[in-house]
Amino acid sequence: MKKSILIAALSVLSFSPSFGQDDTYQLPPKAIADLLLAKPTPLVRIDSKAEILLLLGRNSYPTVEELGQPEMKIAGLRLNPLNFSPSRQSPISSITLQSIRTGAKMEITGLPKNLAAGAIAWNPSETKIAFAQTEVNGVDLYVIDIATKKASRVNSAPLNQVVGNAFTWVDDQTILYKVTTHDAAGAPKRPITPKGPTIQQNVGKAAPRPTYQDLIKSPYDESLFAYYAESQLVLYKNGVNKKIGEPALYSAFQLSPDRRYIMTRTIAKPFSYAVPAYGFPTTVSLLDLTGKLLKEVAKLPSAESAPSGNDNVQNVPRGFEWRDDEPASLVYAMPLDSGFIKKQVEFHDAVYSLSAPFTQEAKQLFKTKTRFAGVTWGNAKLALVTEVLRGKQTSKVSAYSSVDGSLELLYERNLTDAYKNPGSPVMTKNAFGREVIQLTDGGTKILMNNPVGSSDQGDLPFISKFDLVTKKNEIIWRAKPGYFEQVEEVIDADKLLVLSRKESQTEVPNYFIKNLLNPAQDKALTQFENPYPNLVGITKEKIKYKRADGVDLTGDLYLPKGYNKEKDGPLPVLIWAYPREFNSAADAAQIRGSKDRFTTLSWASPIYYATQGYAILDNAEMPIVSTDASKKPNDNFVDQLRLNASAAIDHLVSLGVGDRKRMAVGGHSYGAFMTANLLAHTDLFKAGIARSGAYNRTLTPFGFQNEDRTYWQAPQLYYEMSPFSYADKIKEPILLVHGEQDDNTGTFPINSERLYAALKGNGGTTRFVYLPYEAHSYRGKENVLHLLWEQFQWLEKYVK
Repeated sequence: MKKSILIAALSVLSFSPSFGQDDTYQLPPKAIADLLLAKPTPLVRIDSKAEILLLLGRNSYPTVEELGQPEMKIAGLRLNPLNFSPSRQSPISSITLQSIRTGAKMEITGLPKNLAAGAIAWNPSETKIAFAQTEVNGVDLYVIDIATKKASRVNSAPLNQVVGNAFTWVDDQTILYKVTTHDAAGAPKRPITPKGPTIQQNVGKAAPRPTYQDLIKSPYDESLFAYYAESQLVLYKNGVNKKIGEPALYSAFQLSPDRRYIMTRTIAKPFSYAVPAYGFPTTVSLLDLTGKLLKEVAKLPSAESAPSGNDNVQNVPRGFEWRDDEPASLVYAMPLDSGFIKKQVEFHDAVYSLSAPFTQEAKQLFKTKTRFAGVTWGNAKLALVTEVLRGKQTSKVSAYSSVDGSLELLYERNLTDAYKNPGSPVMTKNAFGREVIQLTDGGTKILMNNPVGSSDQGDLPFISKFDLVTKKNEIIWRAKPGYFEQVEEVIDADKLLVLSRKESQTEVPNYFIKNLLNPAQDKALTQFENPYPNLVGITKEKIKYKRADGVDLTGDLYLPKGYNKEKDGPLPVLIWAYPREFNSAADAAQIRGSKDRFTTLSWASPIYYATQGYAILDNAEMPIVSTDASKKPNDNFVDQLRLNASAAIDHLVSLGVGDRKRMAVGGHSYGAFMTANLLAHTDLFKAGIARSGAYNRTLTPFGFQNEDRTYWQAPQLYYEMSPFSYADKIKEPILLVHGEQDDNTGTFPINSERLYAALKGNGGTTRFVYLPYEAHSYRGKENVLHLLWEQFQWLEKYVK
C-alpha cells in the first residue's frame, strides 16, 4: 500500500470501539497515523576540520511488500539471497554535502537513482566518502569525491555482506573490500529426497547455549551457508581492482595501523547447529597486502563449548584487535582461570601482544584481577584498561603504561550507578590515522565526554577533565536545565570547539558548532522543523514517587493538549515499562532521562494515545532490586513488580490525573513479560498490551536477561516467573502481538501462541495479532499502522 493511498484512506475511514475477526489492515485515527508517517530528520556528520556537513536522509517505514522480499534465515543470520546482504536494513535515502562556512549545499552527481546507502565512511584525509549501495541483485561500492562532487562505482564484482564488514579504506586512494564468489542463480537447490536423516550428537560435553533463532538445521543448510558466505578480498586503487589471497568464509578483516598487514577471521567447518555464524570455529590469520599468509595466530573452537553464567568465557584466546598506537601489534586476551570466574586465582586474565614481523612469541603486557573487557589506546605511556563483572554489575578502569608495564586503578563503579559514570575519553587521530585518547594539560588529564550526564536533576550531559594524578573528574561544561544538549564530536580539544546537538521539550533537535568557552560564538548548522505538529500542546513532566519499601521511582508523564484536571477530572492511563535488575537500591532509585528532551516517536512508543485523551506514563521505572547480599534480584520478581506498579498508580491518582479504575499496562519484549505477570498476580489494571514477549521461562533454560542461573539450578524460580504458569489467573483482557518472524534470542513466537492457547482454554479475554514478516522490532508501514489501531481499539473498549 502506497503512502498516498494510506493518507487518502485516513480521510474516509471511520472508527468503531468494537472490532472482530476482520483480517484486513486497519488504520488508527488520523492524528496517530500522521505522527507515524512523519519523515524523520536527517542524520548529521561533519569532517574533523568542521568544513563539510553531511546530511543523511532517511525514509520512515518500508511497506509490507518490501519486507516480503526474498529472505533466507540461516546460521543465525537473515539474508537477501539475491544480493548477498542482510535482508533487514535501514538505508540512507539521500546524501547532501553542505559547506559549514557558507551554508551552501553541493549537488552530488553520479549517485544511484534509488539510493539505498550504508556503511558510509570518510577516507583518511576526508577528501572522499565511500558507501555500500544495495541494489536488487547485488551491493555496489561507491566513492564520492568531495572536490568534484561526483560519485562513482568502483567495485569489480558485487560486495559480500553476509558476515562481517564489507570494506575499509587503506589510504586516500585505496580500499580493501570483499566480493561474492558465486551467483545467486547457482545456489544449491534443496533435494526432494535427502541423503538421510539430520543427526546431531553430544557425548558427555556440556554446551549450555542460549536459545538462538534461525540456526543451521540440516546438511542442506550447511551447503547454503558455505555458498553465500564465501567471499574474495579485493584491493581497489586508482581504478584498478586486484584480488588478494584466496576465497574464504571471511567473517572479519582489519588493517594494521601502518596499513601493511591484514588480520582476518575465517569461518571453518564443522558448522554448528547450536550457535550462530559468529560462534562457528574460526581461524585468526595475518596476511600482507598481497594476500600472502604470514602467520596463523589461532584456531578457535565453536562457541558451543562456552560455559554458561555471567563472566565465564571459553578457555581460548579472545578479543583480537590491532593496537592503535603502534604500527602493527596484534593484542588479545587469554583467561588464567580456565574461563570460570569463580575459580580462586589472583589474576583472571592476561593480555598479550604479537608485533610485526610476527615471527617471535607473543609477549605478555599485563594481567587483570577480574574479567578483562577491552583497551582504549592512547600512547606508550597511557592506555585505559576496562574490567567488568556482569554478575556483580561492577566495572573498573585502570591506566596502563607500556613503558614500565604498570596497571594503576583510576576509578571503579557499579555499572548501574549512572551518577558516577565519568564518561568516555574524547578521541583524536594519531600519526597512523587511528583514534586514540585525547590528552590535555601537558598529558596529565584526559578529556572526557558524557553525552547522558545522569544526575539527581535528570540527564545533563557534560564535558570533563579526568586528572590522572589526583584521579578526580572535573566538569568544565555541562548542559543547562531547560535544554538537553550533548556533545556529538570534539572538533578542537584545546579551544573546546565542538559539534553539539541541542533540544528542548518544544524545540526539535538541531546541530551547532559550539565554543564551550564562549557561547556567543555558537553557530547553528541545521534548522530542522518539528515533524510532529500533532504533539504540540501535549505536556511532558518527569514525575518522582516512592514505592512502599522506600525505593525512589520516576516516569515520564504525558497529558493531552488542553487538559485541566480540575475541569476534566482523572484520565484513563496507559503505563508503559521495561523491568531492569539492580544489585543496589540506591542505583535503582537514580533519576534517568530528562524532562527537557524533545518528544520523538517510533513505532514502539505509547505516546500516540495522548492525542486521544489518555494520560501516558512512559519509561515507568520497574526496578528489580536485590534485597540483601544473600539473594539475587529475581528472587522476589513478582512482589517487586507489584510494588512498582502500585506506587505508580497511587501517585497518578494522588496527582488527580489518573483514574484508578481505568488503568492499563503495556510493554515490549521483557516489558511484555512484565505485563502478563502483572495481570496474573495483581488486580491493578483493567487491561494489558503485551508485544513480542517470552512467557514461559522453561523455553530459555540457560538463563535470560541478567539471570544466569539455569532452569535445573532454580526450577521453582523459572516456574514462578513464568506468566504461562498462571494463565488461569489472568482475568483481565490482554492483547498479544508478535512478529511472525521474531529473531530475538528467547522470544520465539511460540511464546505468544502458547499463552494465547492457554488463555483461551481457560476462558480468558484475549486477542492475538500475528504481524506478517516482522522480526522482534516492527518495520512494515501497514503493520505498524495496524498495530497502533489494535492498541487504540483495545484501550477504547476495555479501559476508556
